[in-house]
Amino acid sequence: MTTTNTYDVAIIGGGLAGLALSIQLAKMNYRVVVFEKEKFPFHKVCGEYISMESWGFLHSLGLPLAEMDLPRISKLQVTSPSGTSFTGALPLGGFGISRYLLDASLAAIARRSGVVLLEQTKAEGVSCRDNFLVTYQDMANGTRGEVVARACCAAYGKRSNLDTVWKRSFLQKGFKKRANYVGVKYHVTATLPNDLIALHNFEHGYCGISRIEDGKYCLCYMTRSENLKAFGGDIGAMEQAILYSNPHLKRILTRCNRLDSFPVTIAQINFVRKNAVENGVLMIGDAAGTIPPLCGNGMSMALHGSKLAASCLDAFLSGRSSQKEMEAHYRALWNHHFKRRLWMGRKLQQCFGRSLLTNIFVATFKRFPFLARGVIRQTHGKPF
Repeated sequence: MTTTNTYDVAIIGGGLAGLALSIQLAKMNYRVVVFEKEKFPFHKVCGEYISMESWGFLHSLGLPLAEMDLPRISKLQVTSPSGTSFTGALPLGGFGISRYLLDASLAAIARRSGVVLLEQTKAEGVSCRDNFLVTYQDMANGTRGEVVARACCAAYGKRSNLDTVWKRSFLQKGFKKRANYVGVKYHVTATLPNDLIALHNFEHGYCGISRIEDGKYCLCYMTRSENLKAFGGDIGAMEQAILYSNPHLKRILTRCNRLDSFPVTIAQINFVRKNAVENGVLMIGDAAGTIPPLCGNGMSMALHGSKLAASCLDAFLSGRSSQKEMEAHYRALWNHHFKRRLWMGRKLQQCFGRSLLTNIFVATFKRFPFLARGVIRQTHGKPF
């Protein structure tokens, strides 16, 4: 092992939740280290739509959103495999920004705030006695090291090697028998509305499309893994056979211009319940619970979760609460703000992606728009 460094907080994962948390803690004058296995900037599978509930919070972190000329999104369109379409207003609305730009911008703010950001570095293990010991590997040069921290947080996204190391409960409860999904993302240029986020459903999946910066659109879809396996892993063949069944989606996919470096993919996505705390480590963002992308609120939940964790960590690090009290408080806050949203998301996930049910849902929303607004409110929060 190399020299051991000491910090107040170690954060595993440099996505939205991890970076936002690190900035907040650094502004409180805590010593923070973040482990990120990739190198900024990089693309990530994500719908790249953020609810306006996060606008003020991102500004407070130092992100100049008002100066970035980002598209504001105020309408939602939902289509069914049969071609039925519903369009309505989003109660709060949102904005589009790529993870390529957003994560890199937050990483720059974190560094300026004094955060030690270790890129291309993979956390391999976490143990705790009086303090947390995090072992890691620098993947750029193959060296290993360790850090000691008073507190530890995990914000590594949907899956990590640490889930297996910790034998997390969601992996033990028939995980392999549950439905797994793959995600595919493109950046495209197309002739589409600037203020609309569209959700196009097809058998065993759905595709979201909305504008991001520089006149581009994010086209991101999720489908059952068996759909891709049925075509030998050929994404193009699967799209033509399955996604083209929705006439709206076929028209977009055949007319858009897909930019270089795409698609970006991710596998083994699932929406089973997880714990907000594991072995004394606060779990944040998708590591604590993944909301189905069709709800359009995962990024805001990750950011909001970081704010909740920051307040709990501050109380612990300043001596106002014990480790156990911090864990209990964070767990209670997380359940209060997100448990119902995740439950609703899982219920929607079970309905959408099934042709008959989706056709019924979209036709009902078209006839009774107030029902759609109610569903949207159940999966979104208020400004925090």
